[in-house]
Amino acid sequence: MIPECQLLGTLGCHLCEQAEALLMPFVEHGLLVELIDIAEHGEWVDDYALRIPVLRRIDTGAELDWPFEGEQIATFLR
Repeated sequence: MIPECQLLGTLGCHLCEQAEALLMPFVEHGLLVELIDIAEHGEWVDDYALRIPVLRRIDTGAELDWPFEGEQIATFLR
């Protein structure tokens, strides 16, 4: 079973857009990804502002920081 994930980012972040594009093939195969704007969560801005985009697994809380490629995403999801 593919875990559900969150992609932490913010509007206007070109790296976040690149991460979304990398995730699309996984989404097409059933991955559920919730897009989270860290600007809407003040406590996350300090933690993630310099790390976004960050892919986080909901089941384990594990995080994959940018930069990442498709192969790294596949390994992260196993």
